[in-house]
Order: sequence, then C-alpha cells, then structure tokens
Amino acid sequence: MEQAPKVTVTPHQGRIGILTPGMGAVSTTLMAGVLAVRKGLAKPIGSLTQMGTIRLGKRTDKRAPTIKEFVGLPELDDIVFGGWDIFEDNAYESALNAGVLNKEDLDNVREELEAIKPMKAVFSTDYVKKLDGSWIKTGGTKWDYAQQLMADIESFKADNNVDRVVIVWCASTEVFLEPGDVHQSIEAFEQGLKNDDPQIAPSMIYCYAALKLGVPFANGAPNLTADLPVMEQLAKETQTPIAGKDFKTGQTLMKTILAPGFKARLLGVSGWFSTNILGNRDGEVLDDPASFKTKEESKLGVLDQILQPETYPDLYGDLYHKVRINYYPPRGDNKEGWDNIDIFGWLNYPMQIKIDFLCRDSILAAPIVLDLALFMDLAKRAGFCGIQDWLSFYFKAPTVASELTAENDIFIQQLKLKNTLRYIKGEDELTHTGADYYDYYQ
Repeated sequence: MEQAPKVTVTPHQGRIGILTPGMGAVSTTLMAGVLAVRKGLAKPIGSLTQMGTIRLGKRTDKRAPTIKEFVGLPELDDIVFGGWDIFEDNAYESALNAGVLNKEDLDNVREELEAIKPMKAVFSTDYVKKLDGSWIKTGGTKWDYAQQLMADIESFKADNNVDRVVIVWCASTEVFLEPGDVHQSIEAFEQGLKNDDPQIAPSMIYCYAALKLGVPFANGAPNLTADLPVMEQLAKETQTPIAGKDFKTGQTLMKTILAPGFKARLLGVSGWFSTNILGNRDGEVLDDPASFKTKEESKLGVLDQILQPETYPDLYGDLYHKVRINYYPPRGDNKEGWDNIDIFGWLNYPMQIKIDFLCRDSILAAPIVLDLALFMDLAKRAGFCGIQDWLSFYFKAPTVASELTAENDIFIQQLKLKNTLRYIKGEDELTHTGADYYDYYQ
C-alpha cells in the first residue's frame, strides 16, 4: 500500500440513515440496542466501532485510540433507522414478536421503536417459500419495484433530514441460485428486470436500487445478491462500496476461531460435524431445502479455506465436514449449536472436542449490522468503491475479487480490517514482527 495514493476522507456531518430490508429479529434488536445505549441504559458490547481500540506505532508508544475517534465515525445520536418488511408491524411490535429482548427492555425505548414503521417490501414466495406477508409491493414488474425502492430511499432521506444512507440486508435467506447471463452486465440485468426474469431475486433488486443511487450495500444473508458481475460493474460506475455475505455469528464464528488454532499447531482434523436447532423466522425459512442449500454453501466453505487441505493433505486431506440446521420452534432466537470435532495429534493418536454453544443469534448479529453500516459509510466517504474485502471479518462467506480466495481466518481478517483503517489515516500498518526491539543481528 506504500505506492497507493493518499486517502482523503470526507468528514462526517449531519445524520446517517441505516435502512434494513427485513425488520425482524436482527434489525429490531439492533434498533432497540442503539436506542438503549443512547439513553445510557446499556453498553454496545460486541461492536468494534463502539468499543474497539486500535494500536498505532510501536508497543512502547502506547497509542491506542478508540476506533470511532481515530477514523471519525458518526455518533449513535446521528443514526436514523428505517427499513422494509413483509409485515406491517412497527419496530416495537416486531421486536415483541421476535422474542429476542424482554418486554421491560423494549418498553424503555417503546416510543422510539413505535415510530419506526416499515415500508412495503419487494417479496415473492418463489424465493422464500416458508414466509408469506401482505405488506408488499404489487402490480408491477421487477423494474418497477426497483424504481419504487429508489423512491423509498429518497423519501426516507427527505422525511428524516438524512444526509447519507447505508443499506444492510437483514431479511431472510432466499432459495439457492447460480449466476446466469442476466447477471453478467448492467444492460442484461436491467432488461431482466423489465422482463421479470426469474433469476433476479428480491435481494438483487434492493442491491441494484441502492447502487444506482450510490448507496453502500452490505448483504447479511447467504443469498446470491451483491456478489455478481453486474453489481461489481454498477458499484464501480457509481463509486459505491459493496460487501457480503452472511453475518458470521454462532457456529461459524467458533469455526473461524478454532480452526486457525488447529492449523497453527499442526493438529489434524478428520471430521467436523455441526448441527443447529433454532426456532426464529430464520429457522422457519431454512426448513425449506432450497433456502437451506443457500445457507449450507455459505457454512461449508469456511474450513476448506482456513485449513488448506491441498497444502496440508496429511492433516486435512480426508476431512469430513457435515452441517445440519433443524427448525425447532420452542427454541426461538436462542439457537443451540453442537459441534463434534475429531482431531489427531502426534503419531496419529485421536482426540475429540465437543462444543455446545447456546447462543443468541440476533444478539450476536446486531452489533455486526451497526459496524458494517458505519464502516461502509466510512468507505464511501474515503472514496472506496466495489468489494470491501477488508470487512470480511463480519461474514461467513466473504465476497472477494474473482481471482482471489476468500480469507476466513478471523485473526487475519481482524488484522486486515485494522490495517485498512491505519492505511486510511496514513498510519503504518502492523506486521507484529517485533524485530526492532531485539539485537538479532549483532
């Protein structure tokens, strides 16, 4: 990056809108949390932008400002929330239905949540088969819906006196789709919108509408959405950041923490069996095999990239990796993930690790949405466009340039993210060699 041009960041001013397609468990948990933090009722635990620090220079310099101060992120008071949903419930009603936060906590911010009402969504049961809501846009082509979404964004900005907007997809997982001819160029995609091409899913319409307006778009689900040639072309044409995909929360978060440790110590892995039970709307959607396949593809790729079986065939060449997700309504949003990991060490002697992670999916996802929104806005103000690989830290299946393999090691991802922030501000990137502290060469 030494040869790269100096980055000029437009200072934050005014208000920023965070719009979420999908105003269900994840987005309402985010909204309620931010509102509670504003009132001094809670801490933004899990948010790098709010609680994280960044080391600058040598360890002996003792320079470690907060990230939000270092790069000049908006204050939480500057955020305005909005979104779309297939149900007409306001954010308070939706949060009650989701059952993530207790009523007492929600009542502390009830008035503010009730004021957040969803816009009608672009939705079709062809792409999410287990849900069916009536608060949807009707009577037009996919081209018409894209224009309506753009009008929604502009109206939201005007009605709320918002200067900039970021969109983070928080809606359900769509059925599995593969890239086709309609996704290869802007011209083909726009013609496909007008023709109601079945290869264009609702999430793609949201992404297209955002990029046409120069609004940063991050995809929190495993859908084929922003990771398409047409979206990369459009992002570069309008100088807009894109990122994705699939928020890294429960079981996959643990894999990206543990697998790098096994590889670092050169411990073999012969099998990794993962199963989940969850009962929220996400679990209901994933009960459909077509939607589950989309999620499965996202979750399965993580271990191969981290463990590199081609490079370490004796350790990981025969790894058997199985993932299962089971819809179990009594569990609600409190997902439970079980992992059985068969490892082996010196002289091939076998060992086992078992994990039972009783996580709260939306509690883990909410700070991710906040961080992504603020970092994507920073990227836009810094003049970055196209795929934001440095935000891979937040995703199960990070979107990267076509010639690259995604990096899933969470520790490398974190270093990349913080080094990008250092680069933006003209600070030296960290290598952690520490060689300058010792007389290695005397």
